[in-house]
This record gives sequence, C-alpha cells and structure tokens, in this order.
Amino acid sequence: MRIDILTLFPEMFEGPFTHSMVQRARDKGLAEIHLHQLRDYSTNKYRSVDDYPYGGGAGMVMMIEPLARCIEALQAERPYDEVIYMAPDGEVFSQSMANFYSLKQNLIILCGHYKGIDERIREHLITREISLGDFVLSGGELAAAAFTDAVLRLLPGVLGDETSALSDSFQDGLVSPPVYTRPYDFRGWTVPDVLRSGNDKEIAHWRQEQALKRTALRRPGLLEGGN
Repeated sequence: MRIDILTLFPEMFEGPFTHSMVQRARDKGLAEIHLHQLRDYSTNKYRSVDDYPYGGGAGMVMMIEPLARCIEALQAERPYDEVIYMAPDGEVFSQSMANFYSLKQNLIILCGHYKGIDERIREHLITREISLGDFVLSGGELAAAAFTDAVLRLLPGVLGDETSALSDSFQDGLVSPPVYTRPYDFRGWTVPDVLRSGNDKEIAHWRQEQALKRTALRRPGLLEGGN
C-alpha cells in the first residue's frame, strides 16, 4: 500500500510514523508513506499557499493552485483509489472504513489548514471527505496520522497475531469486552473465574455477554445501528 500525504507540516508525522505498527508496516515493505510539502507547489517566490477569502471574513484559505498542482502531479504518476480530504465536516471515520481502505493500493490524503481549502478542490479533485469527529483541530495532520495508523495496522503481516484485529472494538459492531492479565489477585481485585476455567465455550459466551453489556452502557447507538 502507498499513502501520499499532502501537508504544510511534514515534520508533524515524524513521531507517529517512526514507531509502533506504522513503522513495522514500513520496515516489512507492506506500506510506503510519502510526505509532500505543499509549499513546493506554490508558484510565487514567497512559496505562499494561503490567501484572503473572496467576500471577506476572518482567516485565510488554502489556495487552489498549489493543491491542484500537487494532486495532479501525483495522479500523473499512478492511479489512486481515493483522494481524501481530512475535514471536520466530513464523514465520521469508523472501523468499517479502516477495513475498507486497508484493501486499497494507493491513497492521497490532503491535510487542510487555516479556514479550509478552496471549495473548487473539494468539488473537482477530492473523492471523499473524512472527519475524526465533531470538533476542529489546528490542521489535518493529526487526523491523517490517526487514519493512517488505523488502516495500516490491518494489513496482513503488521500485527504479531493476525487474528488480533478481528477482536478489536467495533469490528463486530460492539466494543471489546474487559481483558485481564496476571496476577490473578491484586489487592483483593480478582480476575473473573470463567477466564481461568479453560472452558473455551464458556469463555466465548462470557466475552460476548460482556461486550453486549459494555456496548449498551457506553455506546448504545451501536446497538441501534448508529455510530
């Protein structure tokens, strides 16, 4: 898989992309991540990428030309499955979307800044807009990093146990059940006996029951078909 990220702050990805599962995916040759400085696609000597909005108003807007030049230069080199804009008013990201994108080959992710990007980019070059939730970040970099992590960890060969992702929260529409490890008794806080019984059928039943209870308590919308 190849992911091209268009950003004004490529240095923000140094930490998230050089550790844990993302780094493992890269080290194993399962994923390529390419960061593109949008200022390199500006046509003026100041390398400007923002300007005042037509009609006035507070804040600046990312200009159409550098964005279009960058996206189209990449598209001239290879086909892309999707050109994604990380936007606060986009479709809320979900585990099912992470599953979907883990099967793709080439993705472009555009990180916005300021008051957003020229609307014509959204109308003509963006194929999907994704949000982490109903809140605003200073830019799309953190959202792009979260998206990339969620997708790459699902690639076969990234996780130590390839079945681990199947039991993650939201994979079956439920949050995960409680988990425990040694010691059995810590300050009088003990592990449920069923987990030490060795009875796989009873353990599976307990985990399903706990997942349903926890989902109903913490994320009841999932049981109602919501988010």
